[in-house]
Amino acid sequence: MELKTKIYLVDEEDDKFMGIGVLWLLQEVAGTQSLNKAAANLGISYTKAFNMVKNLEKALGKEVLLRKKGGSTREGATLTDFGSDFLALYDEFQKSAKKSMEAPYREFCDRLADLMKE
Repeated sequence: MELKTKIYLVDEEDDKFMGIGVLWLLQEVAGTQSLNKAAANLGISYTKAFNMVKNLEKALGKEVLLRKKGGSTREGATLTDFGSDFLALYDEFQKSAKKSMEAPYREFCDRLADLMKE
């Protein structure tokens, strides 16, 4: 048995706008400098990736991506300074939150083992 946790940020309407999928997407954009390439690497459509970023930016009220227009390929995206800082902050938060579940989970497992013995 193991513990799996999912952490999401939700808006006032209880709609998810930030979670591990958006985190992975932004990390891929940071590495590839392209929303299209990031989406492809994660196996999701560009439209889905675009909407994930759009929902995040709407909820935060700040841009997280700087979309590059022009050039022969007409593609490219980089994280804004805010986007880069937000990505680091959220990643640190979600890792810390998941780690904080380890001790209660171990206690639960110990107590469950005792209960199973009865």
